[in-house]
Amino acid sequence: MKVLRSVVRGTGSYLPARVMTNDELSRMVDTSDEWIVQRSGIRERHIAADGEVTSDLATHAARAALEDAGIAPGEIDMIVLATATPDNTFPATAVTVQANLGIEHGSAFDVHAVCSGFVYAVATADAMLRAGNARKALVIGAETFSRILDWEDRTTCVLFGDGAGAIVLEAVEEAANPDGRGVLSVRLRSDGRHKDKLYVDGGPSSTGTVGHLRMQGREVFRHAVGMVSDVIDGALSDAGMAAQDIDWFVPHQANKRIIDATARKFGWPEDKVVITVDKHGNTSAASIPLALDIARRDGRVKKGQLVMLEAMGGGLTWGAALLRW
Repeated sequence: MKVLRSVVRGTGSYLPARVMTNDELSRMVDTSDEWIVQRSGIRERHIAADGEVTSDLATHAARAALEDAGIAPGEIDMIVLATATPDNTFPATAVTVQANLGIEHGSAFDVHAVCSGFVYAVATADAMLRAGNARKALVIGAETFSRILDWEDRTTCVLFGDGAGAIVLEAVEEAANPDGRGVLSVRLRSDGRHKDKLYVDGGPSSTGTVGHLRMQGREVFRHAVGMVSDVIDGALSDAGMAAQDIDWFVPHQANKRIIDATARKFGWPEDKVVITVDKHGNTSAASIPLALDIARRDGRVKKGQLVMLEAMGGGLTWGAALLRW
């Protein structure tokens, strides 16, 4: 028996050229390399150049994913772009990427779930592909968080960076059992009661300004492992899988302590966990596709393997997606 599944055909990523180290940050705010590494695992991050906007990063990543998939831009009939730092209030940054790629058909739109955005975008694209609304989709996570940071707030400015990652998904008939490739299950959650724990203090309807990122770091950390564990359990259960079946855990790259604690809870050793937070910092919706692209290109993630994605972000939002590569 066959079912329609969303199968990953290619991956791509892009990082701005400028690298900002912890030592450089220590000359800007009262912090140190030791303090940042101990609390987050971050050693450096990439910062977008003047005039380099989110759609630029997304377009680079999209082109790399298309090349990897061996698919021409004209074959794409849907773009879903996860971002919390769009070029403009409107239109969606996805339509700029669509134009940059020379695509004149199909649909393009943004998904806004902050750090969980890429998992939400995968869920959205998967549902539309399986419903027959598109055949091939670009799913992108892209952020320029450096534009919304308060560079005098040492508790937040040390954590974030800029970047973009993308995957190409194609609707393909696969085996109906868990051995079939593609997206197997997705669990999404949100709880708006926690909005004030991680937010931006501005917006068109409230202040008429962009605002800066604000975070209650200890509160976010306190909720993180329990929340993401819940959706991981759900995604495994929905697919009829157990934790020991997973080949690769590709988490949102926010904090190494959270990643380590989650992996321990499911019994996943360090050599099954893809970690890029030390080099990229927290790139929000871009972090999972960035890590995926690196792990696939260096040969770790291989065809037929089971990959678990998870993220938690402002909202609070959180989610997990299980796929067979």
